[in-house]
Amino acid sequence: MNNDAILKVDGLKTYFNTDDGIVKAVDGVSFELRKGETLGIVGESGSGKSVTNLSLMKLIPSPPGKIMEGTAILDGKIDILKMNEAQMRELRGNKIAMIFQDPMTSLNPFLRISTQMIETVILHKKMSKKDALKKAIEMLDLVGIPNPEKRVFDYPHQFSGGMRQRVMIAMALSCDPEILIADEPTSALDVTIQAQILELIQALSKRLGTAVIMITHDLGVVAGMCDYVVVMYAGRLVERGTNDEIFDDPKHPYTQGLIKSVPRLDKPDVGRLFSIEGQPPNVIDLPECCPFHPRCNKAMDKCRTTTPAVTILENNREVRCFLYEGEK
Repeated sequence: MNNDAILKVDGLKTYFNTDDGIVKAVDGVSFELRKGETLGIVGESGSGKSVTNLSLMKLIPSPPGKIMEGTAILDGKIDILKMNEAQMRELRGNKIAMIFQDPMTSLNPFLRISTQMIETVILHKKMSKKDALKKAIEMLDLVGIPNPEKRVFDYPHQFSGGMRQRVMIAMALSCDPEILIADEPTSALDVTIQAQILELIQALSKRLGTAVIMITHDLGVVAGMCDYVVVMYAGRLVERGTNDEIFDDPKHPYTQGLIKSVPRLDKPDVGRLFSIEGQPPNVIDLPECCPFHPRCNKAMDKCRTTTPAVTILENNREVRCFLYEGEK
């Protein structure tokens, strides 16, 4: 483990027991996160992105879900996955905070913003109610909400979608967390507001030194924000590398397909956009194989009968594909 890694996830497996069989939602995912770094986790819907990070927060509904294996070492000494519920309540919102997709469902519509914001600060920072309110107003001002002294007493329905997401960011950062998990924080917003929210997260990360895990299916977000990228498919990590490595020289056929499907403004019109054929696999009782092989134009016979291992390439870049087996 690198000395500056504040979080190291190794071999994380989260399964769900259903009437139809076992869903291996996350199946052996590993990555590292360093202070002030932004890590992007990308993939199609159902690839396991959100379940990976809900596992780190230990918010998986049990039953039917269960974290089967793995470690998540925080600050080089604490295994999050072995913490009990009381310890996790101390951790959530304090060391690790999370922004969810839809701010309207994340905020209680019956409580004023002030009530919801000061609760976390009073709990974790042991502030008085007066000081906690002052902190809430400072955070609303920090995320660009005008007239925060008045707006802090409003209800969620009195804010627009973009402003509600700014409130969620203010709440998440109010206890100065080491790690901020953003689970597709712009998916419910229009394009202009999306850009503002992403710029805000990026600026606050640099200003406060907070490490960010950005969960998204939007490669444009990843290209503009992230230092490192993890590509997931069918619950597994298929490629990991720096932003430049992933976009300049994608290795896995799935990553190549994702990047080719994005329209480029810096290249001449090449006609119809590329699309990956087929659908993501059913991960219930998935057989031993490469789950991408039915959609891959480079599939070999062993892809249909054997699961490829992760190959470590130059500069510790990782790819799970038989095309690179034996390479270093």
